[in-house]
Amino acid sequence: MDLEPGTMDSLRSGPFGQIFRPDNFVFGQSGAGNNWAKGHYTEGAELIDSVLDVVRKEAENCDCLQGFQVCHSLGGGTGSGMGTLLISKIREEYPDRMMLTFSVFPSPKVSDTVVEPYNATLSVHQLVENADECMVLDNEALYDICFRTLKLATPTFGDLNHLISATMSGVTCCLRFPGQLNSDLRKLAVNLIPFPRLHFFMVGFVPLTSRGSQQYPSAMFRGKMSTKEVDEQMLNVQNKNSSYFVEWIPNNVKSSVCDIPPKGLKMAGTFVGNSTSIQEMFRRVSEQFTAMFRRKAFLHWYTGEGMDEMEFTEAESNMNDLVAEYQQYQDATADEEYEDEEEEEAVAE
Repeated sequence: MDLEPGTMDSLRSGPFGQIFRPDNFVFGQSGAGNNWAKGHYTEGAELIDSVLDVVRKEAENCDCLQGFQVCHSLGGGTGSGMGTLLISKIREEYPDRMMLTFSVFPSPKVSDTVVEPYNATLSVHQLVENADECMVLDNEALYDICFRTLKLATPTFGDLNHLISATMSGVTCCLRFPGQLNSDLRKLAVNLIPFPRLHFFMVGFVPLTSRGSQQYPSAMFRGKMSTKEVDEQMLNVQNKNSSYFVEWIPNNVKSSVCDIPPKGLKMAGTFVGNSTSIQEMFRRVSEQFTAMFRRKAFLHWYTGEGMDEMEFTEAESNMNDLVAEYQQYQDATADEEYEDEEEEEAVAE
């Protein structure tokens, strides 16, 4: 879906245009103009019923609906505003199904849209409440991988999308192919989310390290290999890098094995991690948001569509709370739990 027809036309005329049912393309004519409020409240709200009809038809065709997967970017107006509106509407209609999002976070290095921090912060405010699992795709990090690892001189959006598609394929392969240790969206959530609000995951195929501590990583392997071998290697990784894992969750690596490798490869691995270092990205967006909001810059574009300044303040404080929660659990130790229990027992006596 989109609020302008251009992107749909390029998709239809592309090599994979025949895969999709023509009725499933839903688009408006006016565009959202990089304005979250247009996508969420005005232009998007007019189109949302047509989108929900398409979703309902597809859901009714399923034998056993596991959940929904939404791919959107948080920098523009449609992906952020209308994307989060769609997520909240699906959550109302299917409260017990999983909601997985692949959310591309904006970066000033990659785009030239000045209101991206507003759109991203307002979207995170919604994703914290309405999504079950959020795969965070950071444009800045994707560009770094293209430059440093793939040695591309001028990465295009096609190169970035190729990286994203490989990760998406790895995350969902257990739903599509047979395997020895299958995983699904619900198992992923059970194994990766220690606290409901902290459901923002890092994804990748290479162990790019960072300074924060991992809470739970999950590894998905594809190809001909034994589960015993996989488990042994994952245990080695955990023992060797124990300082990077929080100490209050023992045995916190989950692995699954899918028998069918990606096309052209003998085997592959996908990494999904819930890491406290993701707070750095939220902090970056939050600082950009605050710098603009303090001066009320470009705010009239949003209030003109019926938004209230209070919504911006709430979104900002929700994002800051999220950063504080990640920091709190990074600093937590297993001993604190026992100390709290001992204090409670002493009070009870």
